[in-house]
Amino acid sequence: MRAARTALMGPRYRGATTGAVALVFLAAFESLAVATVMPAVTADLDGRAWFSVAFSATLAASVVGMVAVGLWSDRAGAVRPLLCSVGLFAVGLLAAGLAPSMAWLVLGRFLQGLGLGGLVVALYVLVAQVYDVVDRPRILGLFAAAWVLPGLVGPFLAGVVADTVGWRWVFLGVVAIAAAALALLVPTLRAVEPPRAGAAAPRGVGVRRLGLAAAVATAVVSLNLSGALPGATRAALAAGAVVVALVAVRPLLPRGTLRAGRGVPAVIAQRGLVGGTFFAAEAYLPFLLQEQYAAATWVSGLVLTVATIGWAGASHVQGRLGDHLRDEAALRLGALLLAVGIAVVLVVAALALPGVLVGAGWLVAAAGMGLMYPRITSTVLARTTVHERGTASSAVTISDAVGAAVAVAVAGLLFTAVGTAADLAAFVAVLALSLGLALLAVFVSRRV
Repeated sequence: MRAARTALMGPRYRGATTGAVALVFLAAFESLAVATVMPAVTADLDGRAWFSVAFSATLAASVVGMVAVGLWSDRAGAVRPLLCSVGLFAVGLLAAGLAPSMAWLVLGRFLQGLGLGGLVVALYVLVAQVYDVVDRPRILGLFAAAWVLPGLVGPFLAGVVADTVGWRWVFLGVVAIAAAALALLVPTLRAVEPPRAGAAAPRGVGVRRLGLAAAVATAVVSLNLSGALPGATRAALAAGAVVVALVAVRPLLPRGTLRAGRGVPAVIAQRGLVGGTFFAAEAYLPFLLQEQYAAATWVSGLVLTVATIGWAGASHVQGRLGDHLRDEAALRLGALLLAVGIAVVLVVAALALPGVLVGAGWLVAAAGMGLMYPRITSTVLARTTVHERGTASSAVTISDAVGAAVAVAVAGLLFTAVGTAADLAAFVAVLALSLGLALLAVFVSRRV
């Protein structure tokens, strides 16, 4: 007999649903807007060499935020970590919006990453605290659907703002959204009870995990900075940074994750692979359209709008299907769609086909992501105890962030090694890297 569902906007869930979705909306708007305007930002601050650093620094910092909030949430629940994360994110937005140089902007992006990493984990813990198991796939699907409006208007609006009043207001304007989301959420969080006392991780373990997270973040930043070094030195530092990142992240993930052991380890490994696949390509798609197709900033942002529609639509479908669509099937089909979509974009770029076809391929890739992401999270939450949810949620998001950060960093190195923004081959090389990761994700999906 199937468990009864509860309406997400009914009296029981209304406050939590409204506040949590508002925060997801905030994160979505920031992500899509920054991806759209970053080529203009790096040009204005004379920091094209820092292009990939501006993305991977945020992802690297998010690992520290994820671990810290995961440990904190295991002890105290989601409320205080969530409030702290939103505040830190807003500080990072102010720093980036007022940045006098590219180095200062990267520092702001690093602070944003700390806040966003904690925000994501705290929201997952909030889902586990508030929602019944049968309702979790729908609220997680709604999180993905919260990307629809930012995806429809965010890239376009960011491009218009950058082309008129300047890119700085893309950051500074989001601070107001953060304040509104926080005001909406605070009354709701007052009613959320912290977890009962239980077997949370010892404090010594927490310090060790934070140290490992810091090592991962340092390795990823070093990987990016190695691009400015001569050939042999660059290769040595890059290889060393990747090794350090993998060694440091290993204890932060369930045993067997790096070798995609069957079951939960493979699920978490797949999250890292698909995150790396998607976000390494996404960082360069607006850049590709602006440089190779002479598209305006707001036009190049439309490819992110298309992706949002595909992602949210697929997430909605998986939520409606519920347990009629098995988790294993959702993860396998999603990985296949991602690989097909990346392959289409690669062919379009390599053959210099019409730019509109980039959007078509990216729609397919994003649909695959929308099918997988909610199912990965709900699968892991269903297999953890109350006092493991924070750590388990942080493992999912750590895999995602590290996979994306390392992939974006390697893509940046590959891009500069092949050529410059004027060279089509540089963009093709990045897309080929993404396709290779996507095919590996297809293989791992058969082990979940």
